[in-house]
Amino acid sequence: MEIIPAIDLLNGKCVRLNQGNYNEVTNFNSDPVKQAQIWESQGAKRLHLVDLDGAKTGEPINDRTIKEIKKSITIPIQLGGGIRSVDRAKELFAIGIDRIILGTIAIESPELVKDLSRKFPKRVAVGIDAREGMVATRGWLTQSEISSLDLAKRLNDLELAGIISTDIATDGTLKGPNVQALREIAEISINPVIASGGIGSIADLISLTDLENKGIQGIIVGRALYDGSIDLKEAILTLKNLLIQDSFTDKDKFHV
Repeated sequence: MEIIPAIDLLNGKCVRLNQGNYNEVTNFNSDPVKQAQIWESQGAKRLHLVDLDGAKTGEPINDRTIKEIKKSITIPIQLGGGIRSVDRAKELFAIGIDRIILGTIAIESPELVKDLSRKFPKRVAVGIDAREGMVATRGWLTQSEISSLDLAKRLNDLELAGIISTDIATDGTLKGPNVQALREIAEISINPVIASGGIGSIADLISLTDLENKGIQGIIVGRALYDGSIDLKEAILTLKNLLIQDSFTDKDKFHV
């Protein structure tokens, strides 16, 4: 199970929002390029990058910073925020982004999602951001009438890199993930699922390891890394050792 540190970009700075609220912004680093290098140096194997300006307006305001981050690190980057056309997807792939994350268009333009997933198999992920079980769009500013589970079902026909499941009520709170919601979406989706929202401690990370056999392949961590609640090196090592231990336990069962 992969731990994926997050960098959220707003006006070129590294920030975190509380429950997706643009009026509750915490600035963590004025140099997101340096922050990306720090996460790579601490053992991250992938970076989760969100263009909050793009998610809100659809405009590529942070492209210069995104390009600088890509040039400064060697690990793959998955990026979301304001990707609403084939041309925009091509632009991001051209600068070396490994995966793009689609959000709003999964609701507003499902045919475009199908087209992109066919053109770029296993390089397109869909972010399902839910508030009380219903999908939110436009940078979480607009509420749809589609449930997260129904959207996950619709995506089962597509060859996606994965689904990024975020419970907005827990995002940025450090109060723990919505384990039940993650279990439900992982059981419905045939695509891999990446968990996001609420991670505040290594214990929270451990609580999700039981869902790996359900299809949870990664966990995005943001605020907890920035405020020191979680040390990335320690977290990666803890999960690695735990999964190795579980593997040996499973093997022992065959000898009982």
